[in-house]
Amino acid sequence: MDQPAPISSPPGASAGATRVRDRLTIPVLAAGGILMAVMQTVVVPLLPDLPRLTGSSAGAVSWMVTATLLSGAVLTPVLGRAGDMYGKRRVLTAALSLMTVGSVMCALSSDIGVLIAARALQGAAASVVPLSISILRDELPPARRGSAVALMSSTVGVGAALGLPLAAVVVQYADWHTMFWLTSLLGALGVTAVWWAVKESPVREPGRFDVLGALMLAVGLTCLLLGVSQGGQWGWGSLRVLGLFLGAAVVLALWWLQQLHTAQPLVDLRLVTRPRVGLSHVAALLTGFAFYANSLVTAQLVQAPEATGYGLGLSIVATGLCLLPGGVTMLLFSPLSARISEKRGPRITLALGAAVIACGYAVRIADSRDLWMIILGATVVATGTTLAYSALPTLILRAVPAAQTASANGVNVLMRTIGQATSSAAVAAVLVHHTSLVGGAPIPTLHGYLLAFAMAGAIALAASAAALTIPGESRPDGTRRARGGTRGARDEAMEGA
Repeated sequence: MDQPAPISSPPGASAGATRVRDRLTIPVLAAGGILMAVMQTVVVPLLPDLPRLTGSSAGAVSWMVTATLLSGAVLTPVLGRAGDMYGKRRVLTAALSLMTVGSVMCALSSDIGVLIAARALQGAAASVVPLSISILRDELPPARRGSAVALMSSTVGVGAALGLPLAAVVVQYADWHTMFWLTSLLGALGVTAVWWAVKESPVREPGRFDVLGALMLAVGLTCLLLGVSQGGQWGWGSLRVLGLFLGAAVVLALWWLQQLHTAQPLVDLRLVTRPRVGLSHVAALLTGFAFYANSLVTAQLVQAPEATGYGLGLSIVATGLCLLPGGVTMLLFSPLSARISEKRGPRITLALGAAVIACGYAVRIADSRDLWMIILGATVVATGTTLAYSALPTLILRAVPAAQTASANGVNVLMRTIGQATSSAAVAAVLVHHTSLVGGAPIPTLHGYLLAFAMAGAIALAASAAALTIPGESRPDGTRRARGGTRGARDEAMEGA
C-alpha cells in the first residue's frame, strides 16, 4: 500500500525552528504520558473526603475511579484504530483535549454527577501512550527508537508516583478544586506543545471506521470491567454481577465473529492470534496484574494504624513519598531496558522484568514492617515493571505492520488495564477475608497483605514464563532468531512486513 509523502514543515517555518521541534518531540510526548498518569492518580487522596465535599455516598464517589477505568479501557483500542486511520497526532491531541476539558469540569463543579462524567472524559487519555509510541516508530530512525519507546513506557509509573504526593499536598493545604485548576493548566500546555512540536505521522491505513465493532466492544468491555470492579461491593454471586459477566461473554463472542467477517475490522483478530502478538497480550495482562498490586497494597499497608502491630500510620503525603523512589527508578532504568532489548531481544527483557517483580514481592514477604524494607521492595517491583512495560511495546512494534501500530498497542494497553482491574478485585477479595478489629473497625491483617504479595508474585512468574514462550524473530531464511538485536535493516524489514 502506498504511503503518503512525509508532511513538510509549515510555510514560513525556519530550519532552526524545525530542528528545535524535532528535538522536542520525545520530551513533549513523554510529558504527555506523565500528565496522563498524574490525571489518573490525583483523585486518589480525595476519595475519603469526597462524600462530605460533594454531599454524596461513598459508593457514588467510587465511580470517579470506575468511570475513568471503563472509558479508558473502551476508548484506548478505538482511538488507536482512529489514529492509524486519520492521523496519530490529530487523535492524540483530541485525547489530551478531552482530558483537559474533564479537568476543567472537575474544577468548576462539586456535583457528583458532573464529576463522574468529567472523569469519564479523562479516561480518553489512556490512549496517549500507545499513540505516542506509534508516532515514535513512524518518526524516529531505528537507532533511536528503542530508548524513546522505553522512556515513553516508563512515563506511566513516573506520573503515578508524582501524582499521589502532588495531589496530597494540594488537598492538604488548598481547596480541592485548586488541584483540578492546576491539572487543567498543565493539560492546556500539553495540548499546545503536542500541536506545535509533534509532526503528523504520514503512515496511515485508510478505510472505513468499524462503528458497529466499536459499539459492540464498548458494551462487552463495560460489562466485563464493571463486573470485575464492582464484584466485591455487589457480591460475586449476585445476579447483577453474574448478569454482567454473562452479557460480556455473549457480546464479546458476537464481536469476535463480527470482526472476523468485517472487511476493515476495528481489531485485526488474525493478527492478534499470531503467537508473537497474542502471547505478548497475555504477558501484558499478567504483568498489569502483578504491577498494580504493588502501589495498591503498599498505600494501604503504610497508612494502617500502629495499633495493628505492623502499620506505620503514615499520612497520605508520606505515603506518596514512599512510592516516589519507584517512580524515579522507572525513569532511570528505562535506558537499561532499551539496551537489554537491543542485545537480547524484548521478550528476554520482558521475562527478566517479570522475574524482578517477583523478587520484589519476595522482599515484601520477607519484611513488611520496617519502612526502609517496604520502600526497597516497592522499588524493586517498580524496576521490574520498567523492564517489562518498556519491552511490551517493542514486541508489538516488531510483530505488526507499521500502519497498525497504534491499534495493536492500544489492545496491548487494554490488556494491561484488564489485568490491573482484576488485580484490584483480587487484592480486595484477599484483604476482605483476612481482617481483624482494631479500635472497633475491621482492618486487614498482615497475613492478608502477605497473601496478596504472594499472589502477585506468582502471577509475575507466570508472566515471565509467558514471555519466554513468545517465538523469536524470523531470519530471512525462515528460521527463528532466539536473540533480539536491533539492527536497522531488520527493523526496517519488520516495518515492511
